[in-house]
Amino acid sequence: MHTCRTCNQSFGSELALELHRDTCAEGRLLCGLCGERFREAEATEDGWHYACPNEDCSGEGLTEDLLAGDAGTATR
Repeated sequence: MHTCRTCNQSFGSELALELHRDTCAEGRLLCGLCGERFREAEATEDGWHYACPNEDCSGEGLTEDLLAGDAGTATR
């Protein structure tokens, strides 16, 4: 059994869990600069470098400007 750490939903296969991660509503990223929420896949092209997909924002870097899960609201 494979379980999503964000929402605790269980899946029968690792593939099903991986597919779920892109659509898990609780697993969205929050930009600390502009306050926009978005899927992780929207913030990266290579899986290593992350940036806010909002064209008017310069937020980048997981744990720097982009926060995971229930991060609250933008504070800057």
